[in-house]
Amino acid sequence: MQWYVVRCKPNCDRLATSSFLAKGYESFMPRVRVPAGDHKRKLVPLFPGYLFLKCDIQQRDLPEISRLPGVLGWVRFDGEAPPVPDNVIDELRGRIDVIHRSGGLWQKFKVGQMVRLAHGNLDGLATILEEPDTPEARIKVLLDFMGRQVPTVVPWHSLTALGNTASDIRAIKRSRRTRGHGRWIATQNPKMVTQA
Repeated sequence: MQWYVVRCKPNCDRLATSSFLAKGYESFMPRVRVPAGDHKRKLVPLFPGYLFLKCDIQQRDLPEISRLPGVLGWVRFDGEAPPVPDNVIDELRGRIDVIHRSGGLWQKFKVGQMVRLAHGNLDGLATILEEPDTPEARIKVLLDFMGRQVPTVVPWHSLTALGNTASDIRAIKRSRRTRGHGRWIATQNPKMVTQA
């Protein structure tokens, strides 16, 4: 009995897992927790469209897996389905356990990193002042607001990492919405966008 990689039909990872379980085979679909908004998290496949199946591929009564619900077939190289060593599966399980204990798979920002802040009416550049511990955390940032550096605390999910290249930063700085005193720039006016 060895591990092999199986391709699944789009969005059918769980169906394929159930199909193998119904036939008495052990399968492994690595899944990780990711933020899903409103302090919720959901489990998603680490490798969407693929799972691991433990079986004897030479076994005569092994069903044609491409006929099972949700399954496309073996992952093959040069016509052969190569086995995955047990230690690779064990290490993968260990790494997933570490990811779960650290809060799941989510974007962690570093102190000093430049980010884009989009929260409520705020939209601009900020610099991370504290690393977040969890995806539910509020993060202290230094916001570039009206030519001043203003410290503020914002939800983690309102930040997006920038490439920190000069062109990324110039593009954000150019994206003003008003001319001042509440006068909207024509392309940014929400009334005009709604009418279009």
